[in-house]
Amino acid sequence: MVKVRTVFVCSACGTEASKWGGQCADCGEWNTLAEQQRAVVSKAAARAVGYAGTVAQVSVLDAIATEDAPRIATGLSELDRVLGGGLVTGSVVLIGGDPGIGKSTILLQTLTHLAQSSPALYITGEESLSQVAMRGRRLELPLNKLRVMAETQVETIIATAEQERPRILVVDSIQTLYTDSLTSAPGGVSQIRESAAMLTRYAKRSGCALFLVGHVTKEGSLAGPRVLEHMVDCVLYFEGEADSRFRLIRAVKNRFGAVNELGVFAMTDRGLREVSNPSAIFLSRYDQPIPGSVVMITREGTRPLLVEVQALVDDAFSNPRRVAVGLDQNRLAMLLAVLHRHGGISSQGQDVFVNVVGGVKVLETGSDLAVVLAVTSSLRGQALDSDLVVFGEIGLSGEIRPVPNGQERLKEAAKHGFARAIVPRGNVPKQAIEGIKVIGVGRLSEALDAL
Repeated sequence: MVKVRTVFVCSACGTEASKWGGQCADCGEWNTLAEQQRAVVSKAAARAVGYAGTVAQVSVLDAIATEDAPRIATGLSELDRVLGGGLVTGSVVLIGGDPGIGKSTILLQTLTHLAQSSPALYITGEESLSQVAMRGRRLELPLNKLRVMAETQVETIIATAEQERPRILVVDSIQTLYTDSLTSAPGGVSQIRESAAMLTRYAKRSGCALFLVGHVTKEGSLAGPRVLEHMVDCVLYFEGEADSRFRLIRAVKNRFGAVNELGVFAMTDRGLREVSNPSAIFLSRYDQPIPGSVVMITREGTRPLLVEVQALVDDAFSNPRRVAVGLDQNRLAMLLAVLHRHGGISSQGQDVFVNVVGGVKVLETGSDLAVVLAVTSSLRGQALDSDLVVFGEIGLSGEIRPVPNGQERLKEAAKHGFARAIVPRGNVPKQAIEGIKVIGVGRLSEALDAL
Protein backbone atom coordinates (compact mmCIF):
# COMPACT_ATOMS: atom_id res chain seq x y z
CA MET A 1 0.00 0.00 0.00
CA VAL A 2 2.93 2.34 0.73
CA LYS A 3 5.92 2.35 -1.60
CA VAL A 4 9.18 4.28 -1.45
CA ARG A 5 10.49 5.91 -4.59
CA THR A 6 13.62 7.91 -5.28
CA VAL A 7 13.34 11.48 -6.56
CA PHE A 8 15.93 14.17 -7.19
CA VAL A 9 15.16 17.64 -5.81
CA CYS A 10 16.91 20.85 -6.80
CA SER A 11 18.28 22.60 -3.70
CA ALA A 12 18.03 25.99 -5.45
CA CYS A 13 14.41 26.02 -6.67
CA GLY A 14 12.84 22.82 -5.26
CA THR A 15 11.98 21.24 -8.62
CA GLU A 16 11.65 17.45 -8.58
CA ALA A 17 13.09 15.19 -11.28
CA SER A 18 12.81 11.45 -11.78
CA LYS A 19 16.52 11.03 -12.56
CA TRP A 20 19.71 12.84 -11.77
CA GLY A 21 21.14 15.43 -14.12
CA GLY A 22 24.01 17.86 -14.00
CA GLN A 23 21.78 20.89 -14.56
CA CYS A 24 18.32 21.71 -13.24
CA ALA A 25 15.85 21.97 -16.10
CA ASP A 26 13.89 24.81 -14.45
CA CYS A 27 16.35 27.22 -12.85
CA GLY A 28 19.45 26.26 -14.84
CA GLU A 29 21.71 25.80 -11.78
CA TRP A 30 24.44 23.17 -11.97
CA ASN A 31 25.01 20.28 -9.52
CA THR A 32 22.00 21.10 -7.37
CA LEU A 33 19.95 17.89 -7.81
CA ALA A 34 20.06 15.74 -4.66
CA GLU A 35 18.56 12.35 -3.98
CA GLN A 36 15.56 12.00 -1.66
CA GLN A 37 13.30 9.15 -0.65
CA ARG A 38 9.55 9.73 -0.90
CA ALA A 39 6.74 7.56 0.44
CA VAL A 40 4.01 7.02 -2.17
CA VAL A 41 0.53 5.84 -1.15
CA SER A 42 -1.53 4.06 -3.76
CA LYS A 43 -4.82 5.59 -4.91
CA ALA A 44 -6.84 2.68 -3.51
CA ALA A 45 -5.23 3.12 -0.09
CA ALA A 46 -5.82 6.85 -0.19
CA ARG A 47 -9.51 6.34 -0.99
CA ALA A 48 -9.82 3.80 1.83
CA VAL A 49 -8.27 6.12 4.37
CA GLY A 50 -10.14 9.24 3.27
CA TYR A 51 -10.16 11.92 5.94
CA ALA A 52 -9.73 9.55 8.90
CA GLY A 53 -7.42 11.89 10.79
CA THR A 54 -7.68 12.55 14.51
CA VAL A 55 -9.06 15.84 15.79
CA ALA A 56 -6.39 17.99 17.44
CA GLN A 57 -6.95 20.40 20.30
CA VAL A 58 -7.15 24.08 19.40
CA SER A 59 -6.27 26.76 21.96
CA VAL A 60 -6.70 30.51 22.19
CA LEU A 61 -3.32 32.21 21.94
CA ASP A 62 -4.05 34.55 24.85
CA ALA A 63 -4.74 31.61 27.18
CA ILE A 64 -1.36 29.94 26.59
CA ALA A 65 1.01 30.30 29.53
CA THR A 66 4.49 31.61 28.74
CA GLU A 67 7.72 31.52 30.71
CA ASP A 68 11.21 32.82 30.11
CA ALA A 69 13.55 30.25 28.60
CA PRO A 70 16.28 29.33 31.12
CA ARG A 71 19.78 30.34 30.02
CA ILE A 72 23.01 28.43 30.44
CA ALA A 73 26.17 30.54 30.70
CA THR A 74 28.82 29.24 28.30
CA GLY A 75 31.77 30.75 30.15
CA LEU A 76 32.49 33.18 27.29
CA SER A 77 30.62 36.47 27.69
CA GLU A 78 31.07 37.38 24.01
CA LEU A 79 29.47 34.09 22.94
CA ASP A 80 26.66 34.62 25.46
CA ARG A 81 26.07 38.06 23.93
CA VAL A 82 25.70 36.61 20.44
CA LEU A 83 23.39 33.84 21.69
CA GLY A 84 21.14 36.44 23.33
CA GLY A 85 22.21 36.00 26.95
CA GLY A 86 23.30 32.36 27.06
CA LEU A 87 22.42 28.93 25.74
CA VAL A 88 18.74 27.97 25.83
CA THR A 89 17.73 24.46 26.88
CA GLY A 90 16.54 22.43 23.88
CA SER A 91 17.87 24.92 21.33
CA VAL A 92 19.76 23.99 18.16
CA VAL A 93 22.66 26.26 17.21
CA LEU A 94 24.33 26.03 13.80
CA ILE A 95 27.81 27.57 13.68
CA GLY A 96 29.58 27.96 10.34
CA GLY A 97 32.89 29.32 9.14
CA ASP A 98 35.92 28.72 6.98
CA PRO A 99 38.16 25.73 7.74
CA GLY A 100 40.68 26.46 10.48
CA ILE A 101 39.01 29.66 11.70
CA GLY A 102 38.36 28.28 15.21
CA LYS A 103 34.95 26.59 15.26
CA SER A 104 36.15 23.41 16.94
CA THR A 105 38.39 25.37 19.29
CA ILE A 106 35.67 27.61 20.70
CA LEU A 107 33.23 24.71 21.06
CA LEU A 108 35.83 22.61 22.88
CA GLN A 109 36.55 25.54 25.20
CA THR A 110 32.83 26.03 25.83
CA LEU A 111 32.07 22.36 26.38
CA THR A 112 34.93 21.75 28.80
CA HIS A 113 33.64 24.65 30.89
CA LEU A 114 30.02 23.46 30.81
CA ALA A 115 31.04 19.85 31.58
CA GLN A 116 32.22 20.92 35.03
CA SER A 117 28.61 21.53 36.11
CA SER A 118 26.44 19.69 33.55
CA PRO A 119 26.78 16.43 31.57
CA ALA A 120 28.17 17.19 28.11
CA LEU A 121 29.00 15.06 25.07
CA TYR A 122 31.32 15.94 22.18
CA ILE A 123 30.80 14.03 18.92
CA THR A 124 33.64 14.29 16.42
CA GLY A 125 33.23 13.06 12.88
CA GLU A 126 36.29 14.66 11.31
CA GLU A 127 39.03 14.11 13.89
CA SER A 128 40.14 11.18 15.98
CA LEU A 129 39.75 11.19 19.74
CA SER A 130 43.51 11.56 20.17
CA GLN A 131 43.48 14.73 18.04
CA VAL A 132 40.72 16.23 20.18
CA ALA A 133 42.62 15.31 23.36
CA MET A 134 45.85 16.83 21.99
CA ARG A 135 44.08 20.11 21.25
CA GLY A 136 42.52 20.19 24.70
CA ARG A 137 45.86 19.61 26.43
CA ARG A 138 47.58 22.21 24.24
CA LEU A 139 44.94 24.75 25.26
CA GLU A 140 45.29 23.66 28.91
CA LEU A 141 41.57 22.95 29.26
CA PRO A 142 39.99 20.84 32.04
CA LEU A 143 39.27 17.54 30.27
CA ASN A 144 38.43 15.34 33.24
CA LYS A 145 34.61 15.55 32.92
CA LEU A 146 34.05 15.93 29.18
CA ARG A 147 32.81 12.79 27.41
CA VAL A 148 33.73 12.34 23.74
CA MET A 149 32.88 9.92 20.95
CA ALA A 150 34.02 9.50 17.35
CA GLU A 151 30.98 8.54 15.25
CA THR A 152 29.30 9.54 11.99
CA GLN A 153 26.10 7.48 11.94
CA VAL A 154 23.15 9.51 13.18
CA GLU A 155 21.22 6.55 14.58
CA THR A 156 24.23 5.52 16.73
CA ILE A 157 24.72 9.09 17.94
CA ILE A 158 21.10 9.47 19.01
CA ALA A 159 21.06 6.06 20.71
CA THR A 160 24.22 6.91 22.63
CA ALA A 161 22.83 10.31 23.59
CA GLU A 162 19.65 8.66 24.86
CA GLN A 163 21.79 6.57 27.18
CA GLU A 164 24.24 9.31 28.23
CA ARG A 165 21.53 11.99 28.51
CA PRO A 166 23.83 15.00 28.04
CA ARG A 167 22.59 18.51 28.71
CA ILE A 168 24.82 19.94 25.96
CA LEU A 169 25.73 18.07 22.77
CA VAL A 170 28.21 19.13 20.08
CA VAL A 171 28.34 17.49 16.63
CA ASP A 172 31.44 18.36 14.60
CA SER A 173 30.51 18.45 11.80
CA ILE A 174 27.12 17.94 10.15
CA GLN A 175 28.76 17.33 6.75
CA THR A 176 30.32 14.08 7.97
CA LEU A 177 27.11 12.45 9.25
CA TYR A 178 24.94 9.94 7.44
CA THR A 179 21.78 7.95 8.07
CA ASP A 180 21.08 4.40 6.94
CA SER A 181 17.64 5.41 5.68
CA LEU A 182 19.28 7.04 2.63
CA THR A 183 21.62 5.47 0.10
CA SER A 184 23.52 8.62 -0.88
CA ALA A 185 27.04 9.35 0.33
CA PRO A 186 27.75 11.48 3.44
CA GLY A 187 27.99 15.18 2.71
CA GLY A 188 25.19 15.15 0.14
CA VAL A 189 22.23 17.45 0.35
CA SER A 190 19.76 14.75 1.38
CA GLN A 191 22.10 13.28 4.01
CA ILE A 192 22.81 16.67 5.60
CA ARG A 193 19.12 17.59 5.66
CA GLU A 194 17.91 14.30 7.11
CA SER A 195 20.74 14.08 9.66
CA ALA A 196 20.06 17.60 10.89
CA ALA A 197 16.32 16.90 11.10
CA MET A 198 16.84 13.75 13.20
CA LEU A 199 19.22 15.53 15.59
CA THR A 200 16.87 18.51 15.88
CA ARG A 201 13.96 16.24 16.79
CA TYR A 202 16.09 14.59 19.47
CA ALA A 203 17.12 17.97 20.92
CA LYS A 204 13.52 19.20 21.11
CA ARG A 205 12.31 15.94 22.61
CA SER A 206 15.03 15.60 25.24
CA GLY A 207 15.67 19.27 26.07
CA CYS A 208 19.35 18.94 25.17
CA ALA A 209 21.11 22.04 23.83
CA LEU A 210 22.68 21.08 20.49
CA PHE A 211 25.59 22.66 18.61
CA LEU A 212 25.99 21.74 14.92
CA VAL A 213 29.18 22.69 13.08
CA GLY A 214 28.80 23.46 9.36
CA HIS A 215 31.35 24.29 6.69
CA VAL A 216 30.94 27.17 4.26
CA THR A 217 31.32 27.35 0.49
CA LYS A 218 33.60 29.64 -1.48
CA GLU A 219 30.80 32.19 -1.62
CA GLY A 220 30.69 32.31 2.19
CA SER A 221 27.31 30.60 2.71
CA LEU A 222 26.77 27.40 4.63
CA ALA A 223 27.57 24.30 2.62
CA GLY A 224 24.60 22.09 1.87
CA PRO A 225 21.00 23.22 1.50
CA ARG A 226 19.95 26.57 2.92
CA VAL A 227 17.05 24.72 4.53
CA LEU A 228 19.39 23.97 7.44
CA GLU A 229 19.14 27.61 8.46
CA HIS A 230 15.35 27.27 8.72
CA MET A 231 15.49 24.08 10.79
CA VAL A 232 17.68 25.41 13.60
CA ASP A 233 17.02 28.06 16.24
CA CYS A 234 20.23 30.06 15.91
CA VAL A 235 22.75 30.53 13.08
CA LEU A 236 26.20 31.90 13.90
CA TYR A 237 28.90 32.79 11.39
CA PHE A 238 32.59 32.81 12.24
CA GLU A 239 34.42 35.57 10.35
CA GLY A 240 38.02 36.70 10.22
CA GLU A 241 40.90 37.44 7.90
CA ALA A 242 43.55 34.80 7.32
CA ASP A 243 46.35 37.17 8.36
CA SER A 244 44.56 38.54 11.43
CA ARG A 245 44.35 37.02 14.88
CA PHE A 246 40.92 38.52 15.54
CA ARG A 247 37.76 36.49 15.02
CA LEU A 248 34.18 37.76 14.82
CA ILE A 249 31.06 35.75 15.56
CA ARG A 250 27.90 37.20 14.05
CA ALA A 251 24.34 35.99 14.65
CA VAL A 252 22.27 36.05 11.46
CA LYS A 253 19.30 34.22 12.97
CA ASN A 254 18.26 33.83 16.58
CA ARG A 255 14.86 32.78 17.88
CA PHE A 256 15.87 33.60 21.46
CA GLY A 257 17.66 36.92 21.00
CA ALA A 258 18.59 39.77 18.70
CA VAL A 259 20.16 39.17 15.30
CA ASN A 260 23.30 40.89 13.98
CA GLU A 261 24.92 40.72 17.42
CA LEU A 262 28.71 40.63 17.23
CA GLY A 263 31.19 38.82 19.43
CA VAL A 264 34.90 39.62 19.15
CA PHE A 265 37.66 37.15 20.00
CA ALA A 266 41.43 37.02 19.65
CA MET A 267 43.19 33.80 18.66
CA THR A 268 46.09 33.01 20.99
CA ASP A 269 48.25 29.99 21.74
CA ARG A 270 45.76 29.16 24.51
CA GLY A 271 42.71 29.29 22.26
CA LEU A 272 40.20 32.08 21.71
CA ARG A 273 40.17 34.92 24.21
CA GLU A 274 37.44 37.54 24.55
CA VAL A 275 38.04 41.14 23.51
CA SER A 276 36.26 43.29 26.06
CA ASN A 277 36.86 46.59 24.20
CA PRO A 278 36.54 45.79 20.47
CA SER A 279 36.53 49.44 19.40
CA ALA A 280 40.19 49.75 20.38
CA ILE A 281 41.34 47.07 17.92
CA PHE A 282 39.61 48.69 14.95
CA LEU A 283 41.07 52.16 15.50
CA SER A 284 44.53 53.07 14.19
CA ARG A 285 46.42 55.60 16.25
CA TYR A 286 48.66 57.69 13.97
CA ASP A 287 51.42 60.06 15.02
CA GLN A 288 49.72 62.71 12.91
CA PRO A 289 46.40 62.85 11.00
CA ILE A 290 46.46 61.45 7.46
CA PRO A 291 44.14 62.23 4.52
CA GLY A 292 41.35 59.81 3.67
CA SER A 293 40.78 58.47 7.19
CA VAL A 294 37.76 59.10 9.42
CA VAL A 295 36.28 57.30 12.44
CA MET A 296 32.61 56.36 12.39
CA ILE A 297 30.31 54.89 15.04
CA THR A 298 28.42 51.87 13.79
CA ARG A 299 26.13 49.63 15.77
CA GLU A 300 26.36 45.84 15.89
CA GLY A 301 23.27 44.46 17.58
CA THR A 302 23.03 46.18 20.96
CA ARG A 303 26.62 47.49 21.07
CA PRO A 304 28.02 50.67 19.48
CA LEU A 305 31.35 50.08 17.76
CA LEU A 306 33.97 52.57 16.60
CA VAL A 307 35.65 51.65 13.31
CA GLU A 308 37.96 53.49 10.95
CA VAL A 309 36.91 54.10 7.35
CA GLN A 310 39.74 54.73 4.87
CA ALA A 311 39.46 56.06 1.33
CA LEU A 312 41.99 56.40 -1.46
CA VAL A 313 41.24 58.47 -4.57
CA ASP A 314 43.79 58.35 -7.38
CA ASP A 315 43.95 59.04 -11.10
CA ALA A 316 42.66 56.17 -13.23
CA PHE A 317 44.82 54.89 -16.08
CA SER A 318 41.86 53.30 -17.89
CA ASN A 319 38.28 52.79 -16.75
CA PRO A 320 37.74 54.26 -13.26
CA ARG A 321 37.21 51.63 -10.55
CA ARG A 322 34.98 51.77 -7.48
CA VAL A 323 36.08 49.18 -4.91
CA ALA A 324 34.53 48.81 -1.44
CA VAL A 325 35.86 46.37 1.18
CA GLY A 326 33.53 45.91 4.14
CA LEU A 327 30.84 48.10 2.56
CA ASP A 328 28.24 47.80 -0.18
CA GLN A 329 29.90 48.57 -3.50
CA ASN A 330 26.66 49.68 -5.16
CA ARG A 331 26.04 52.14 -2.34
CA LEU A 332 29.54 53.56 -2.83
CA ALA A 333 28.71 54.38 -6.45
CA MET A 334 25.49 56.06 -5.33
CA LEU A 335 27.28 58.15 -2.68
CA LEU A 336 29.85 59.35 -5.22
CA ALA A 337 27.01 60.54 -7.45
CA VAL A 338 25.36 62.37 -4.53
CA LEU A 339 28.71 63.94 -3.61
CA HIS A 340 29.07 65.27 -7.16
CA ARG A 341 25.52 66.53 -7.51
CA HIS A 342 24.93 68.07 -4.06
CA GLY A 343 28.48 68.63 -2.82
CA GLY A 344 30.12 69.88 -6.01
CA ILE A 345 32.99 67.36 -5.67
CA SER A 346 33.60 65.14 -8.69
CA SER A 347 35.55 61.87 -8.78
CA GLN A 348 35.15 61.40 -12.52
CA GLY A 349 38.17 59.79 -14.13
CA GLN A 350 39.59 58.62 -10.79
CA ASP A 351 39.77 55.31 -8.97
CA VAL A 352 38.01 55.25 -5.59
CA PHE A 353 38.92 52.60 -3.01
CA VAL A 354 37.13 52.44 0.36
CA ASN A 355 38.08 50.07 3.17
CA VAL A 356 36.83 49.38 6.71
CA VAL A 357 39.82 48.66 8.94
CA GLY A 358 39.98 45.34 10.77
CA GLY A 359 37.90 43.25 8.39
CA VAL A 360 34.59 44.49 9.80
CA LYS A 361 31.55 44.41 7.52
CA VAL A 362 29.38 47.50 8.01
CA LEU A 363 25.87 46.72 6.81
CA GLU A 364 23.97 49.79 8.03
CA THR A 365 23.39 53.04 6.15
CA GLY A 366 24.80 55.09 9.02
CA SER A 367 28.22 54.75 7.33
CA ASP A 368 27.23 57.02 4.41
CA LEU A 369 28.54 60.25 5.92
CA ALA A 370 31.85 58.64 6.92
CA VAL A 371 32.41 57.32 3.39
CA VAL A 372 31.69 60.68 1.77
CA LEU A 373 33.96 62.62 4.16
CA ALA A 374 36.79 60.08 3.79
CA VAL A 375 36.59 60.32 -0.02
CA THR A 376 36.56 64.12 0.16
CA SER A 377 39.57 64.12 2.49
CA SER A 378 41.58 61.85 0.19
CA LEU A 379 40.57 63.75 -2.95
CA ARG A 380 41.63 67.12 -1.50
CA GLY A 381 44.65 65.73 0.32
CA GLN A 382 43.52 67.31 3.58
CA ALA A 383 43.55 65.27 6.79
CA LEU A 384 40.62 65.37 9.19
CA ASP A 385 41.06 65.96 12.90
CA SER A 386 42.00 62.84 14.83
CA ASP A 387 39.41 63.61 17.54
CA LEU A 388 36.49 63.69 15.05
CA VAL A 389 33.80 61.02 14.69
CA VAL A 390 30.87 60.97 12.27
CA PHE A 391 27.78 58.96 11.41
CA GLY A 392 24.64 59.53 9.37
CA GLU A 393 22.64 58.35 6.36
CA ILE A 394 22.67 60.35 3.12
CA GLY A 395 19.64 60.52 0.84
CA LEU A 396 19.63 61.00 -2.92
CA SER A 397 18.63 64.64 -2.52
CA GLY A 398 21.64 65.32 -0.31
CA GLU A 399 19.82 65.34 3.03
CA ILE A 400 21.45 63.85 6.14
CA ARG A 401 19.01 61.48 7.82
CA PRO A 402 19.17 60.39 11.47
CA VAL A 403 20.03 56.83 12.46
CA PRO A 404 18.81 54.77 15.45
CA ASN A 405 20.43 54.97 18.89
CA GLY A 406 22.37 58.14 18.24
CA GLN A 407 22.88 59.01 21.91
CA GLU A 408 24.44 55.63 22.72
CA ARG A 409 26.85 56.08 19.83
CA LEU A 410 27.92 59.51 21.05
CA LYS A 411 28.48 58.24 24.59
CA GLU A 412 30.74 55.48 23.23
CA ALA A 413 32.75 58.07 21.28
CA ALA A 414 33.12 60.29 24.35
CA LYS A 415 34.31 57.31 26.37
CA HIS A 416 37.16 56.80 23.88
CA GLY A 417 38.28 60.43 24.07
CA PHE A 418 36.78 61.91 20.88
CA ALA A 419 36.03 65.62 21.23
CA ARG A 420 33.93 66.45 18.12
CA ALA A 421 31.14 64.68 16.27
CA ILE A 422 29.34 65.51 13.03
CA VAL A 423 25.93 63.83 13.15
CA PRO A 424 22.47 64.27 11.61
CA ARG A 425 20.50 67.11 13.15
CA GLY A 426 17.88 64.62 14.34
CA ASN A 427 20.53 62.79 16.42
CA VAL A 428 21.72 65.83 18.36
CA PRO A 429 21.02 65.06 22.06
CA LYS A 430 18.80 67.42 24.03
CA GLN A 431 21.29 67.43 26.88
CA ALA A 432 24.98 67.94 26.15
CA ILE A 433 27.27 64.94 26.59
CA GLU A 434 30.30 65.72 28.69
CA GLY A 435 33.57 65.77 26.80
CA ILE A 436 32.26 65.88 23.23
CA LYS A 437 30.97 68.72 21.03
CA VAL A 438 28.14 67.62 18.74
CA ILE A 439 27.59 69.39 15.40
CA GLY A 440 24.23 68.68 13.80
CA VAL A 441 23.87 68.92 10.01
CA GLY A 442 20.86 68.56 7.75
CA ARG A 443 22.44 68.68 4.27
CA LEU A 444 25.60 67.31 2.71
CA SER A 445 26.83 70.81 2.01
CA GLU A 446 26.56 71.66 5.72
CA ALA A 447 28.65 68.62 6.62
CA LEU A 448 31.37 69.66 4.15
CA ASP A 449 31.34 73.21 5.54
CA ALA A 450 31.62 71.88 9.09
CA LEU A 451 35.00 70.37 8.22
